[in-house]
Amino acid sequence: MKLYDYQRRSLVFAAVLPVSVFLASCGKEAPKPEPLRPVLTRVLGDTAGVEAVTYSGEVRSRYETPLGFRIPGKISARLVDAGALVKAGDVLAKLDPADTALSAASAEAQLTLAEAEVKRYRQLRTQNFVSQAALDAKEATLKAAQAQASLARNQSAYSVLRADQSGVVGLVSAEVGQVVSAGQTVFRVARADALEVSISIPEVRMPEVRALKDAEVSLWTDSSAKYKAVLRELSPVADPTTRTFAARISIVDPDARVLLGMTANVHFLRSSTDSRLTVPLAAIFQEAGRPALWVVSADQTVVLRPVDVASYGESLAVLSNSSGVRAGERIVIAGVHKLFAGEKIKIAEYGSKSADLSSKHDPAPASAK
Repeated sequence: MKLYDYQRRSLVFAAVLPVSVFLASCGKEAPKPEPLRPVLTRVLGDTAGVEAVTYSGEVRSRYETPLGFRIPGKISARLVDAGALVKAGDVLAKLDPADTALSAASAEAQLTLAEAEVKRYRQLRTQNFVSQAALDAKEATLKAAQAQASLARNQSAYSVLRADQSGVVGLVSAEVGQVVSAGQTVFRVARADALEVSISIPEVRMPEVRALKDAEVSLWTDSSAKYKAVLRELSPVADPTTRTFAARISIVDPDARVLLGMTANVHFLRSSTDSRLTVPLAAIFQEAGRPALWVVSADQTVVLRPVDVASYGESLAVLSNSSGVRAGERIVIAGVHKLFAGEKIKIAEYGSKSADLSSKHDPAPASAK
C-alpha cells in the first residue's frame, strides 16, 4: 500500500514540474542578440606615388676622406677627437720634427757647398783653368742640391697634418706616441653638407629599383622627419659575400635632425603613371595558398575575394591591375583571421575617432592614409 502511494506521488510531481518550469520561463525576457563586432575597414583608392619598396640604411656623407701623413714618423700631438667639427686648414696632428729637421739641415749644407763650388768653377772657367765640361758637372750638382733642399723643406711641412676640407671627424685611428707609416689613415673627415643613405639591395629587387628613381627618407628616431631623396649611385657589381648591390640615396635639403651614422628608412616611390592599388599587409588573408581580401558588402556582411599581388613591401602589398577588387570598395584591414564568410559586422572607419585601435592594427604608413 505504501509503495503504491509513493509511485502515485512521483507521477504527479513529474507532470507538474514541466508546467512550473514553463510558467517560470514565461516571466523572463528572451535573450538579447549579441552586438555586432566592430571591424577596422578602409576604402580602396588609387595610391599612385606611395611607397613601393622600403630599405633600411645608414646616413653617410658623400665625401668621406681618409687623411694620413705623407711621411713616416712618430705622432707627437693629436689636436682633435672623433666628432669634432673642423675647417679647411685646421691642424689635426703633428709628427716629431727631429728627423725632418736634421734632413733639412743636411740638405741646406749640401746646397751651400754646391753653390760655392759653382761660383769658384765659374771664375776658373773665365781664366780657362777648367774645362766647360767640369763647370757643367758642378752646375748639375747645384741643381740636384737645390731640389734636395726643396724636398727636405716640404717633408718638414708634411710633419703637420691639416684638414683639406670642412667637415666632421668621423674616425680617429692613431694616438700620440704611435709610429705611423706614410699614407696610413689617421683620421677620416666627412663633409656634413652632402648627406646620403647607404643601403644594400637584393638581386631580385634590382630591376624594380632601377625603374624607381624618386624616394623618400625617414628617420627611425623621428617618424615625422621625412625628406625627399633621389637614387644617386647603384653599384653594377654585387658584393661577393652578401650578394647585394650597394646603393647611395642623396637626401634633398636635410635639416639639423639628420646626423651622420643615424639609421634611416628609404621608401622608393612609384611613378605618377602607376595607379595600382595597395593594401596593408595585415589585410591579406591566405586561402588555399592564395592571397585574398575580406570585402564589405552593402549590407555590412563580409565576402572573401581572391586577389593577385604584384609585389610585397615592408608594410604594403601592391595589387596587380587584374586583381579581384576595385577602387572604391571597402575592405577589412585588421583581424582578418577572425572573420567568416557572410558574417555581419559593424564598420569602424580607419582614421576615425571610433576606431581607437586603428594605430595599433593598421601598419600602413602615413603616406597611404
